[in-house]
Amino acid sequence: MTSAPAPEPTPAPPASATLRPLSSRGREEAHRAATPLELFFDLCFVVAVAQAGGELVHAVAEGHTGEGVLNYAMVFFALFWAWVNFSWFASAYDNDDVLYRVVTLVQIAGVLVFAAGVAKGFEEHDFLLIWLGYLIMRIALTTQWLRVARSSTGAERATALRYAFGVLVCQIGWSGLLFLPEGGRSWLFLGMAVLEMCVPVYAERAYTTAWHPHHISERYGLFTIIVLGETIAAATVAVKSGIDENDALGELLPIGAGGLLMVFAAWWIYFVVPIHGRLSANRQAFLWGYGHYFILGAAAAIGAGIEVAVEEAVGKAHISTLAASAAVTVPMALYLFTVWLLHSRYYKVGVAQQLVLPTAALATLASTFAGSWAVLVAGLVATATVATGVTLTNLAARRA
Repeated sequence: MTSAPAPEPTPAPPASATLRPLSSRGREEAHRAATPLELFFDLCFVVAVAQAGGELVHAVAEGHTGEGVLNYAMVFFALFWAWVNFSWFASAYDNDDVLYRVVTLVQIAGVLVFAAGVAKGFEEHDFLLIWLGYLIMRIALTTQWLRVARSSTGAERATALRYAFGVLVCQIGWSGLLFLPEGGRSWLFLGMAVLEMCVPVYAERAYTTAWHPHHISERYGLFTIIVLGETIAAATVAVKSGIDENDALGELLPIGAGGLLMVFAAWWIYFVVPIHGRLSANRQAFLWGYGHYFILGAAAAIGAGIEVAVEEAVGKAHISTLAASAAVTVPMALYLFTVWLLHSRYYKVGVAQQLVLPTAALATLASTFAGSWAVLVAGLVATATVATGVTLTNLAARRA
């Protein structure tokens, strides 16, 4: 007799098919890369970023620059901070099980509710939908931290509980936006923003979460790419609309070309250095991560500025050419300077290399006064910045 063949072993279910403890991942884990869920999360976030940029365009084009910039700064911080909270948590604790995925999708739903309320927040100062979307995101995040607390002990559990408590307290504080008079909301926002940024500092005094330097730098880089892509999309739609409705190809071609050069240069300048090697401790990493509020906010505002310049060129904006030019050059200058300050200067050798980006920021601001050619001049400055940086780097490599 022949024996019956042994049954084949049952394959292990994928991680997403099981519920597992939400335990810490290793900081030295090899090949730690962004997941499809994280990329999906980023794409949904850009919907809200696009809404904020669109409202900024309307405010500036109508001559309400101060109010528009203030509203944009507040709304973008709320979006940025929610993204930061998720990204750093996921870097340390993403186990990709069913519950983790579902809770993350709930956070995405909160983002979309937030995005639906951006227009009312800008135009009517009605923050109910924005607050509700934020509430959904924060409850989901608190749930994740409580899962960590349940799965851990000692100092790690204390840190998870501190995060959960801090997030809930801050969300209660944000409720003041629904009840305070308009004059007090800006001050409440400033105080709550500071309090929000203190939560990680307070929580991680007990235990440093195992966020992954390479993964964090990749996450920020990918979000920067997506924001720059949204900038190109918004600028393209604006130029196309101007050509279709006003037959103004001659006026819009310099704006389109200059805007494209600026976005290309913004991408090149950001990714020319590998920053993850510097993110070795919370002090450096938190300052770098928090500072990206200015990098990402400026990157999104460049696209809004290009739209404003297009509207001014075809006579739809109620502002001067100088103001429309500044809507592009000011955020570009801010982007160049903050990328140097937070990101690039640690890898520059010698005075010449260190001065490239600060000088480019000043030259970009000066291009504001180039009239209808301001955007193109700013684009050429950005292109020259990249060329100069590459040349100096190659010269330094040859000397070495």
